[in-house]
Amino acid sequence: MRQLKINQSITEHSDIALAKYLSDISRIPLITADEEVELTQLLRRGGQKGNQAKEKLISANLRFVVSVAKQYQHRGLSLGDLINEGNIGLINATERFDDTRGFKFVTYAIWWIRQSILTAIHNQGNMIRKPQNQIILQEIIRRKTNDFIQQNLRQPSEEELSDILELDIQQIRQSEQANISASSIDAPLGDENSTTLADRLSSGSEFATDRGTDYESLCIDLQLLLSSILRPNEQEVITQYFGIGINSRSLSDIGNDMGLTRERARQICQRGLSKLRKNKKTRCLIRYLG
Repeated sequence: MRQLKINQSITEHSDIALAKYLSDISRIPLITADEEVELTQLLRRGGQKGNQAKEKLISANLRFVVSVAKQYQHRGLSLGDLINEGNIGLINATERFDDTRGFKFVTYAIWWIRQSILTAIHNQGNMIRKPQNQIILQEIIRRKTNDFIQQNLRQPSEEELSDILELDIQQIRQSEQANISASSIDAPLGDENSTTLADRLSSGSEFATDRGTDYESLCIDLQLLLSSILRPNEQEVITQYFGIGINSRSLSDIGNDMGLTRERARQICQRGLSKLRKNKKTRCLIRYLG
């Protein structure tokens, strides 16, 4: 089957073009779990086979992007815009994914897809509060960057962006600095210790996400949130005791594995819960965690 190209934006096209895009991606075969493992391993090794694996991984998950994008309709952006932004997030996910960490690719990619979409929505809402010339420049930079990513399947360097825009690197940096958006609650799984608690996916459409994937996604969201507040041993005890993404275990078993007494494991758990009660971001979790 001929490779589907995503280097043309569907944002400015008609509803007919969007319908055709959805029809085209519906014909792309889904990959099995074993195929995903093989592709992500090739992706990590790089080279020509790595690039081919990257393209196949992206194409196989375009329908998943649509399923996520549909959850954010009626927030100021068209479905075409949302899909375009989600595709950018998907491409970013392939560049950063580490198959040795134990996450399935789609579970990891959902943060990048959400982050890209949420950032675009946030920027749209901020436009009325920015000077017109700043809005125009930031929109040009955003579109040129997105065009480059979709054509080359990677982020442009500052030098490449400078050449494309015919602007000084310093001008680009200043514009990007003024455009810092996406608060920590919207940030994706990445290099920094932050997380997202975005809406859980519940679409009943033909592009609906798998409930198991959604559950895994929520569990990792919670893990990332806990890691931003708790010490590693506090997070480990609470995760195992309450069964966040795993089967729950007794404090005695947890203590044995960590070289602690049951009482010490209980103290660590209570100390962690106390921190969660005092933190505004996690106070709502206490009703579930005791």
